[in-house]
Amino acid sequence: MQNQEILKRVDETLKQVRPYLQADGGDIEVVELTDDNILKVRLTGACHGCPFSMQTLKAGVEQAIRRDIPEIKEVVAV
Repeated sequence: MQNQEILKRVDETLKQVRPYLQADGGDIEVVELTDDNILKVRLTGACHGCPFSMQTLKAGVEQAIRRDIPEIKEVVAV
């Protein structure tokens, strides 16, 4: 599957997750999808630098993305 198709699916999943991040004053943006299907994201706003941001990323965002897009191997913050 092409990166553009995967990124479109990622965007749809992030639309579902984003309201939870925004409720706490944060947000998320996609930085890059690597050739080996590692999704690089940036947490912004209140999420940037929050002590719980890695937990949010792994338990919330990554879980939702991997559920909807099994081709994604990992979600990492940059």
